[in-house]
Amino acid sequence: MQENLGERLTVDDMARSAMFSKFHFTRVFQRVTGVSPARFLSAMRIQEAKRLLVSTAFTVADISYQVGYNSPGTFSSRFKESVGVSPIAYRQLRGYAPVPAQRRGSELESRSSTLRGDMQVCGEGERGLTFVGLFRDPIPQGNPVSCSVLSEPGDFVLENVPEGTWYLLAQSVAPGAEETVTGSIGPDGAPFVGSRGPLVVHQDVPVIDVDLDLRPARAMDPPVLLALLDVRTAALQERAS
Repeated sequence: MQENLGERLTVDDMARSAMFSKFHFTRVFQRVTGVSPARFLSAMRIQEAKRLLVSTAFTVADISYQVGYNSPGTFSSRFKESVGVSPIAYRQLRGYAPVPAQRRGSELESRSSTLRGDMQVCGEGERGLTFVGLFRDPIPQGNPVSCSVLSEPGDFVLENVPEGTWYLLAQSVAPGAEETVTGSIGPDGAPFVGSRGPLVVHQDVPVIDVDLDLRPARAMDPPVLLALLDVRTAALQERAS
Protein backbone atom coordinates (compact mmCIF):
# COMPACT_ATOMS: atom_id res chain seq x y z
CA MET A 1 0.00 0.00 0.00
CA GLN A 2 2.70 2.47 1.04
CA GLU A 3 4.56 2.05 -2.24
CA ASN A 4 1.50 2.12 -4.51
CA LEU A 5 -0.95 4.67 -3.07
CA GLY A 6 -1.63 6.10 -6.54
CA GLU A 7 -2.46 2.74 -8.09
CA ARG A 8 -5.92 1.17 -8.38
CA LEU A 9 -5.24 -1.48 -5.73
CA THR A 10 -7.86 -4.11 -4.96
CA VAL A 11 -8.15 -6.57 -2.09
CA ASP A 12 -7.38 -9.30 -4.63
CA ASP A 13 -4.10 -7.54 -5.48
CA MET A 14 -3.12 -7.28 -1.82
CA ALA A 15 -4.04 -10.89 -1.06
CA ARG A 16 -2.06 -12.10 -4.07
CA SER A 17 0.98 -10.13 -2.89
CA ALA A 18 0.65 -11.70 0.57
CA MET A 19 0.14 -15.16 -1.00
CA PHE A 20 -3.16 -15.61 0.85
CA SER A 21 -6.67 -16.21 -0.35
CA LYS A 22 -8.77 -13.06 -0.46
CA PHE A 23 -10.96 -14.09 2.48
CA HIS A 24 -8.12 -15.33 4.69
CA PHE A 25 -6.09 -12.20 3.97
CA THR A 26 -9.03 -9.95 4.87
CA ARG A 27 -9.62 -11.79 8.16
CA VAL A 28 -5.94 -11.67 9.17
CA PHE A 29 -5.54 -8.03 8.15
CA GLN A 30 -8.60 -6.93 10.12
CA ARG A 31 -7.48 -8.90 13.16
CA VAL A 32 -4.06 -7.16 13.11
CA THR A 33 -5.17 -3.60 12.28
CA GLY A 34 -8.77 -3.45 13.47
CA VAL A 35 -10.08 -2.32 10.07
CA SER A 36 -10.55 -3.82 6.62
CA PRO A 37 -7.80 -3.56 3.97
CA ALA A 38 -9.92 -1.13 1.93
CA ARG A 39 -10.53 1.16 4.94
CA PHE A 40 -6.85 1.08 5.85
CA LEU A 41 -5.82 1.96 2.29
CA SER A 42 -8.30 4.85 2.20
CA ALA A 43 -6.91 6.19 5.50
CA MET A 44 -3.32 5.93 4.23
CA ARG A 45 -4.27 7.90 1.11
CA ILE A 46 -5.78 10.71 3.18
CA GLN A 47 -2.74 10.71 5.48
CA GLU A 48 -0.36 11.03 2.51
CA ALA A 49 -2.54 13.81 1.10
CA LYS A 50 -2.18 15.67 4.42
CA ARG A 51 1.60 15.44 4.13
CA LEU A 52 1.64 16.63 0.51
CA LEU A 53 -0.66 19.57 1.25
CA VAL A 54 1.72 21.03 3.84
CA SER A 55 5.06 20.03 2.30
CA THR A 56 4.60 20.65 -1.45
CA ALA A 57 3.10 23.21 -3.82
CA PHE A 58 1.09 20.61 -5.79
CA THR A 59 -2.49 21.57 -6.55
CA VAL A 60 -5.34 19.77 -4.80
CA ALA A 61 -6.17 18.07 -8.11
CA ASP A 62 -2.57 16.87 -8.53
CA ILE A 63 -2.52 15.50 -5.00
CA SER A 64 -5.83 13.72 -5.46
CA TYR A 65 -4.42 11.82 -8.44
CA GLN A 66 -1.16 11.05 -6.65
CA VAL A 67 -3.00 9.34 -3.80
CA GLY A 68 -5.28 7.29 -6.00
CA TYR A 69 -8.42 9.35 -6.57
CA ASN A 70 -9.78 9.79 -10.10
CA SER A 71 -12.02 12.71 -9.10
CA PRO A 72 -10.73 15.78 -7.20
CA GLY A 73 -14.30 16.38 -6.03
CA THR A 74 -14.57 12.92 -4.48
CA PHE A 75 -11.15 13.37 -2.90
CA SER A 76 -12.09 16.76 -1.38
CA SER A 77 -15.32 15.35 0.05
CA ARG A 78 -13.57 12.33 1.57
CA PHE A 79 -10.77 14.53 2.94
CA LYS A 80 -13.17 16.92 4.67
CA GLU A 81 -15.21 14.04 6.07
CA SER A 82 -12.08 12.45 7.55
CA VAL A 83 -9.98 15.44 8.65
CA GLY A 84 -12.68 17.98 9.46
CA VAL A 85 -11.73 20.70 6.95
CA SER A 86 -11.30 20.91 3.18
CA PRO A 87 -7.87 20.29 1.58
CA ILE A 88 -7.53 24.00 0.78
CA ALA A 89 -8.34 25.02 4.36
CA TYR A 90 -5.95 22.39 5.71
CA ARG A 91 -3.15 23.83 3.57
CA GLN A 92 -3.98 27.39 4.64
CA LEU A 93 -3.89 26.31 8.29
CA ARG A 94 -0.55 24.56 7.61
CA GLY A 95 -1.84 21.27 8.93
CA TYR A 96 -3.21 22.47 12.24
CA ALA A 97 -6.95 22.12 11.78
CA PRO A 98 -9.32 21.95 14.75
CA VAL A 99 -11.18 18.82 15.80
CA PRO A 100 -14.85 19.25 14.79
CA ALA A 101 -17.06 20.53 17.57
CA GLN A 102 -18.78 17.88 19.65
CA ARG A 103 -22.51 17.42 19.41
CA ARG A 104 -24.47 18.97 22.23
CA GLY A 105 -28.09 19.39 23.16
CA SER A 106 -30.65 18.57 25.83
CA GLU A 107 -31.54 15.18 24.31
CA LEU A 108 -27.90 14.05 24.20
CA GLU A 109 -27.19 15.26 27.73
CA SER A 110 -30.31 13.63 29.19
CA ARG A 111 -29.45 10.20 27.71
CA SER A 112 -25.69 10.14 28.19
CA SER A 113 -23.06 8.43 30.29
CA THR A 114 -19.62 9.31 31.61
CA LEU A 115 -16.57 7.29 30.63
CA ARG A 116 -13.52 7.55 32.84
CA GLY A 117 -10.20 5.79 33.19
CA ASP A 118 -6.45 5.97 33.48
CA MET A 119 -3.82 5.97 30.72
CA GLN A 120 -0.54 4.15 31.34
CA VAL A 121 2.55 4.51 29.13
CA CYS A 122 4.11 1.26 27.93
CA GLY A 123 7.59 2.14 26.72
CA GLU A 124 10.44 4.53 27.32
CA GLY A 125 10.37 8.29 26.94
CA GLU A 126 8.50 11.14 28.51
CA ARG A 127 5.01 11.87 27.18
CA GLY A 128 3.37 15.27 27.02
CA LEU A 129 0.16 16.58 25.49
CA THR A 130 -2.38 13.81 25.05
CA PHE A 131 -5.67 13.64 23.15
CA VAL A 132 -8.29 11.03 24.04
CA GLY A 133 -11.65 10.67 22.33
CA LEU A 134 -14.51 8.37 21.40
CA PHE A 135 -15.11 7.63 17.71
CA ARG A 136 -17.54 5.57 15.69
CA ASP A 137 -14.73 3.66 13.96
CA PRO A 138 -11.28 2.30 14.89
CA ILE A 139 -9.78 5.11 12.78
CA PRO A 140 -9.51 8.54 14.48
CA GLN A 141 -11.48 10.51 11.91
CA GLY A 142 -14.64 12.55 11.65
CA ASN A 143 -16.40 14.00 14.66
CA PRO A 144 -15.47 12.54 18.08
CA VAL A 145 -18.59 11.98 20.13
CA SER A 146 -16.63 13.12 23.19
CA CYS A 147 -12.99 14.10 23.71
CA SER A 148 -10.56 15.55 26.19
CA VAL A 149 -7.10 17.12 26.20
CA LEU A 150 -4.56 16.30 28.91
CA SER A 151 -1.19 17.87 29.66
CA GLU A 152 0.19 14.32 30.02
CA PRO A 153 -1.16 10.74 30.16
CA GLY A 154 -3.12 9.97 33.30
CA ASP A 155 -6.69 10.06 34.54
CA PHE A 156 -9.29 11.14 31.98
CA VAL A 157 -13.04 11.75 31.94
CA LEU A 158 -15.27 11.85 28.85
CA GLU A 159 -18.74 13.24 29.48
CA ASN A 160 -21.97 13.32 27.49
CA VAL A 161 -21.37 9.93 25.87
CA PRO A 162 -24.62 8.78 24.21
CA GLU A 163 -25.82 5.23 23.79
CA GLY A 164 -24.04 3.30 21.09
CA THR A 165 -20.92 1.40 20.19
CA TRP A 166 -17.72 3.47 20.30
CA TYR A 167 -13.95 3.16 20.03
CA LEU A 168 -11.71 4.85 22.57
CA LEU A 169 -8.62 6.24 20.84
CA ALA A 170 -5.72 8.27 22.23
CA GLN A 171 -2.55 9.89 20.92
CA SER A 172 0.30 11.41 22.93
CA VAL A 173 3.43 13.28 21.81
CA ALA A 174 6.76 13.92 23.45
CA PRO A 175 7.21 17.27 25.24
CA GLY A 176 8.33 19.84 22.69
CA ALA A 177 6.91 17.91 19.72
CA GLU A 178 3.57 19.73 19.68
CA GLU A 179 4.37 21.51 16.42
CA THR A 180 5.09 18.29 14.52
CA VAL A 181 2.53 17.43 11.86
CA THR A 182 0.74 14.23 12.84
CA GLY A 183 1.43 10.99 11.09
CA SER A 184 5.19 10.65 11.32
CA ILE A 185 6.28 7.27 12.65
CA GLY A 186 10.00 7.89 12.50
CA PRO A 187 12.31 6.87 15.33
CA ASP A 188 12.52 10.40 16.72
CA GLY A 189 9.44 11.81 18.40
CA ALA A 190 7.02 9.16 17.15
CA PRO A 191 3.60 9.57 18.78
CA PHE A 192 2.29 7.05 21.29
CA VAL A 193 -1.19 5.66 20.63
CA GLY A 194 -3.76 3.55 22.43
CA SER A 195 -7.15 2.07 21.64
CA ARG A 196 -9.98 0.13 23.25
CA GLY A 197 -13.17 -1.08 21.70
CA PRO A 198 -15.73 -1.68 20.65
CA LEU A 199 -17.26 -0.26 23.83
CA VAL A 200 -21.02 -0.58 24.19
CA VAL A 201 -22.65 2.25 26.15
CA HIS A 202 -26.14 1.88 27.63
CA GLN A 203 -28.11 4.78 29.09
CA ASP A 204 -28.87 2.83 32.28
CA VAL A 205 -25.11 2.69 33.11
CA PRO A 206 -24.18 6.25 34.18
CA VAL A 207 -20.42 5.66 34.66
CA ILE A 208 -18.11 3.33 32.73
CA ASP A 209 -14.53 2.61 33.81
CA VAL A 210 -12.02 1.86 31.04
CA ASP A 211 -8.22 1.92 31.32
CA LEU A 212 -5.94 2.49 28.35
CA ASP A 213 -2.32 1.61 27.54
CA LEU A 214 -0.24 3.90 25.32
CA ARG A 215 2.57 2.47 23.18
CA PRO A 216 4.73 3.71 20.29
CA ALA A 217 2.81 3.97 17.01
CA ARG A 218 3.51 1.15 14.54
CA ALA A 219 3.25 0.95 10.77
CA MET A 220 0.19 -1.32 11.06
CA ASP A 221 -1.74 1.14 13.24
CA PRO A 222 -4.52 2.94 11.35
CA PRO A 223 -3.40 6.52 10.57
CA VAL A 224 -4.61 9.37 12.75
CA LEU A 225 -6.52 11.48 10.25
CA LEU A 226 -7.57 14.34 12.51
CA ALA A 227 -5.04 17.15 12.94
CA LEU A 228 -4.90 16.80 16.71
CA LEU A 229 -1.73 18.56 17.82
CA ASP A 230 -2.99 22.10 17.47
CA VAL A 231 -6.16 21.19 19.34
CA ARG A 232 -4.12 20.11 22.33
CA THR A 233 -2.01 23.28 22.19
CA ALA A 234 -5.06 25.51 21.84
CA ALA A 235 -6.86 23.76 24.69
CA LEU A 236 -3.93 24.17 27.05
CA GLN A 237 -3.51 27.81 26.11
CA GLU A 238 -7.20 28.42 26.77
CA ARG A 239 -6.94 26.59 30.10
CA ALA A 240 -3.92 28.69 31.11
CA SER A 241 -5.65 31.95 30.27
